Amino acid sequence: MTEANKVPVLTIDGPSGSGKGTVGQLLAQRLGWHFLDSGALYRALGVAADRAQVDLGNKAALARLAMDMDIRFTLGTDGDCVDVMLNGEEVGNVLRTEESGRRASILAAIPDVRRALLQKQHSFRQLPGLVADGRDMGSTVFPDALLKIYLTASPEVRAARRYKQLKEKGFDVNLHRLLDEIRERDARDAEREASPLKPAHDACILDTSQLDISGVVEHVQGLLQQRRLR
Repeated sequence: MTEANKVPVLTIDGPSGSGKGTVGQLLAQRLGWHFLDSGALYRALGVAADRAQVDLGNKAALARLAMDMDIRFTLGTDGDCVDVMLNGEEVGNVLRTEESGRRASILAAIPDVRRALLQKQHSFRQLPGLVADGRDMGSTVFPDALLKIYLTASPEVRAARRYKQLKEKGFDVNLHRLLDEIRERDARDAEREASPLKPAHDACILDTSQLDISGVVEHVQGLLQQRRLR
């Protein structure tokens, strides 16, 4: 076993709006572990491509840009927010727009881009541990993770959550359009050739439609404690 593989990893996968980001951040803070928001990597790449005027159809240029960009995550003291630094600039608010999400979904379907970002994702695996949030963290990126969680919820619930989140941040959004975008993204993520959205074969699946965040966090932390005692 390599030194990196000795570092425990908790993966939290699932579709947009399932709560995986908030759950992952809170768990990382509670555990004192590092945090990886893999979706933010693709959103940040979309921002970097826009600023560098790289077309989303230029796969080779996008892969080079993915390897060269510097991205870091810093958890807030309350555990429910994270600062995202892209090449030394805080870009959290830019990454939360629906346009950033749309571009990220397109980029995530490009195999060359996924390969370029794989090594960068692995670099976040550092002691004392890593909480990795995304869509293929357990199935592809960290197949040897100590515990794999897959969170899901109905499209309607996820759209309502996203609507509330964006409205609180001052964005002008439409609930029906959000619901349509979530359904379209679900289909695109599930049907893509590279690492389609699906639970890892050994993942624990939790439907969060009727659960609050604190309940999910407690449940996952309990599962992790059981695994660590084995």
